[in-house]
Amino acid sequence: MSESKDYKPALANDAVMKASVPVPENFEEVHGVDYSKPESRNSRAIDLVKSMKTMGFQASNLYTACEIINEMRRWRGKNKSEIPKVEWKGEFDENGNQKATIFLGYTSNLISSGLRDTLRFLVQHKMVSAVVSSAGGIEEDIIKCLAPTYMGDFALRGKELRKKGLNRIGNMIIPNENYCKFEDFMNPVLDKMLAEQEASAKKLSANCMDDDAPVWTPSRFIDRLGKEINDETSVLYWAHKNQIPIFCPSLTDGSIGDMLFFHTFRASPKRLRVDIVGDIRRLNSISLDATRAGMILLGGGMIKHHICNSCLMRNGADWSVYINTGQEFDGSDAGARPDEAVSWGKIKPDAHMTKLYADVTTVFPLIVAATFASE
Repeated sequence: MSESKDYKPALANDAVMKASVPVPENFEEVHGVDYSKPESRNSRAIDLVKSMKTMGFQASNLYTACEIINEMRRWRGKNKSEIPKVEWKGEFDENGNQKATIFLGYTSNLISSGLRDTLRFLVQHKMVSAVVSSAGGIEEDIIKCLAPTYMGDFALRGKELRKKGLNRIGNMIIPNENYCKFEDFMNPVLDKMLAEQEASAKKLSANCMDDDAPVWTPSRFIDRLGKEINDETSVLYWAHKNQIPIFCPSLTDGSIGDMLFFHTFRASPKRLRVDIVGDIRRLNSISLDATRAGMILLGGGMIKHHICNSCLMRNGADWSVYINTGQEFDGSDAGARPDEAVSWGKIKPDAHMTKLYADVTTVFPLIVAATFASE
């Protein structure tokens, strides 16, 4: 047999077959889920997530998100017996040990979707400390107690739906009738709140004017809705029952804003007052009092920044999990990765943090199954 010849051009050979450096010892080999193994076919959510650690791409980020969430919910500090009573701030577990303050933020579309049941579970079982939602996340929770939301299709034409009095959220449909029921629910509640505001003003001073006594903050407003709806399927109901504050600085950006607008004419010349300053003080104080702080941010925009900015007051969160589909090329806050928040002091430089690029409805049920619901 003749001697083999080097048939590859020298330049191409050097480019394609460039020598590798030794792989660092801490690098893990890529593996996925092997369903040929019986244990994989019958795996629990927590086992499935563990097997995704070395799968790569967003599967590995999902594993990291679960690890960070478990860290924040399992962290324990000193016992009350070890610290002066004047320093009993933040969160404590049933044994009197310090635990992390967990902020949960979600956008309204997630309450419109079936993820509402998962979010309710977290609030129902006191697994989070405070919530920030956009306005739709408040009203849609109440509306779903009054009438159902239906599955539709992304391709349904807006022009035809408008003629039929049907509103589309992605591939879901909400009849206009649902908002009529919401108005019927809201009007007597707003009347009672206004009457209580007027009574409070009179108690403060015999000469007190309406403008001097705003008694409703958005979080107190939302708490009242949770009390009035009295429905165990509601996130707001459980937030009221467990005294978990829900903040919404954009409270008027939706149907609630419509109801408040109409109410100004119906109740004129009196007017309901909502104090947003009281809520920013309350939210930031929760952050300042936290021994450790974690953020779980589902979506972007206002809910994401509002929680991040509250953690700036304490020089940053200790744990952070972002889940959204935003990209950073346009400088949007939704698209920003956690490291950008580090530059602002909203996340600590040594914090455990990750961003999972995914539709929240796809991944968050699995994350909760592998973390909060696993015990």
